[in-house]
Amino acid sequence: MKRMIAATVLALSIMRSASVASANAGTNDSATSTTTSTTAPTTTEPILVEVVPVPIKSGIGRRIVYANRQQRVWVIGADNEVIRTFAVSGMLGQPGKGTFSVFSKSPTSYSPEFAGVTFRYMTRFAIGRNGGNIGFHEIPIRNNKPMQTVDELGAFKGSGCLRSSTQDALFIYHWATLGTKVVVVP
Repeated sequence: MKRMIAATVLALSIMRSASVASANAGTNDSATSTTTSTTAPTTTEPILVEVVPVPIKSGIGRRIVYANRQQRVWVIGADNEVIRTFAVSGMLGQPGKGTFSVFSKSPTSYSPEFAGVTFRYMTRFAIGRNGGNIGFHEIPIRNNKPMQTVDELGAFKGSGCLRSSTQDALFIYHWATLGTKVVVVP
């Protein structure tokens, strides 16, 4: 369930002071300089911000929440505040609903099912229907080409794992420690 709200963002436009100095030519012992300073006014502009609420019954405390039907992840701190949310591409219904824990991480990995498919920042938290690991990682590469674009995230394009942008995969990789709770909701 996505809603758009208008958020007011304070946009500070600060221009550095421009200085123009000129010296009086002809004498070395007396110089004159002139300085001009200009500062732009502060403005407030409304912009649209996408707000996606955390799914209900997704636990409390420090955790990662994955909503399979929404193809979205929330990273939530110990104070129950959302630290980050982003679209992913996974597989419908996989992994199933439940609470899991991060059990393994690798800076690089590959798909044992699909020859030549590699990816970075793998954070494993579940075992899939076929017995393979399921985790968060960046968009995979096959034959030196990404298997999808960042703009396609949010669509069911994965084969079990949760594909994300490189920045989001790297964030999860660094934020999640072994044992970090991962809650999967439909």
